[in-house]
Amino acid sequence: MFRRSFSKTFPTAVRGDGALLWDSEGKQYLDFSGSAAVNLIGHGVSEVVDAMSEQARALEFVHTSQFTTPVAEEYARELLEFAGENFRGGAVFFTCGGSEAVESALKLARQYQVESGQKQRFQIFSRRQSYHGATLGALAVSGNARRRQTYLPMVREFEQVSLPYCYRCRYECKNCGQQYAAELEVALASSKGEAAAFILEPVSGATLGAAVPPQDYLQQIATICRHHGVLLIADEVMTGMGRTGSNFAVEHWGVVPDIIVTAKGLSSGYAPLGAVIASARVVDAIANGSGNFTHGFTYNAHPISMAAGRAVLRRIREHKLVQAASEQGTAGTALKSALEGLRDLPAVGDVRGLGLLWGVEFVGDKKTKQPFPMERNFAGRVGQAAAARGVLVYPMQGCVDGYAGDHLLIAPPAVISQDQISWAVEQMREAIRRAAAV
Repeated sequence: MFRRSFSKTFPTAVRGDGALLWDSEGKQYLDFSGSAAVNLIGHGVSEVVDAMSEQARALEFVHTSQFTTPVAEEYARELLEFAGENFRGGAVFFTCGGSEAVESALKLARQYQVESGQKQRFQIFSRRQSYHGATLGALAVSGNARRRQTYLPMVREFEQVSLPYCYRCRYECKNCGQQYAAELEVALASSKGEAAAFILEPVSGATLGAAVPPQDYLQQIATICRHHGVLLIADEVMTGMGRTGSNFAVEHWGVVPDIIVTAKGLSSGYAPLGAVIASARVVDAIANGSGNFTHGFTYNAHPISMAAGRAVLRRIREHKLVQAASEQGTAGTALKSALEGLRDLPAVGDVRGLGLLWGVEFVGDKKTKQPFPMERNFAGRVGQAAAARGVLVYPMQGCVDGYAGDHLLIAPPAVISQDQISWAVEQMREAIRRAAAV
């Protein structure tokens, strides 16, 4: 197998149940990061497996250029309802994951502009310190310097603006929401009418570690996009499907994007699945124009993935997992309280997040916010020490400038118990102390 890394040894996972995983040696782990903010409903949910098996027995696959399926049509209707009233009359384009979904959304935004008589619009604006996927198109609009570096000669680059980052705010938190939004206003105004869309993560994902924007920022961004005839794409691959305590994170600020991209929690990892949720405005432009979306993948709306996603959505609703993830919910409240307690450690500079998506940033000096040297790989060391203690976290580097700066992403399943949260944070505390002592 071509591994992600040839420099480390990976344990072999064999079983999962709730928030727990076991490897082939019998060691138990608490999945405190939901793998990579993927699993929301918990591991080992038999209803999801049963739904997939039932669909596989009836029909495993058809190509969407020849057929539709009942499970895809029903799931699309349910997902549009989950997205809310503002997506009434919209449509869902299903993919096999987040990168495919972002790639599809970028092409959809371009075709929307063409079908609307705006053929000059092709530029996709985005933000620094963001991440939107591994395919070349998605990578082109990503701001993760480390992941882009090798492939830069292969990507077409468009302009990027700053991303709100309260812990290291470039505007010293002085009316910063308006000032960050103003950067987009200037960029779009100078684009000579060529801007097609602006893509953002409502709450930053792994690249910046769950940075939450200033209160008025997203509303101003939406207003600016409308004023310039630019589509607003909300990348909710990591933040969607209840992860932040609302169905989609943009709802916390009352913002309605033109397109929502989601994945990860969409199937909770039970099958490869992503989705582009398009508003009626976008759908109507295609349907009443050429009538064809010039794009597709072999496994669009794969029936077994559709069955998995539909069963996961049913589970989220029936067990009120969105509410559990919120700051008024059992898991969300307990996680926030426990993680905030880590602030007393000398190496912890910031704790930030929303619902069940949190970041813990490490610094070598709290007063100056000086990061640890890159070569020390502090977050990686914390991750290794935590895994040795049976807690899985998601370590990252680069939050300061794309290369320096260490943080962890924490994103457990919504079914995690308060006792499990308390235990996991204590193991994290010891792991941080161990890494700081080396």
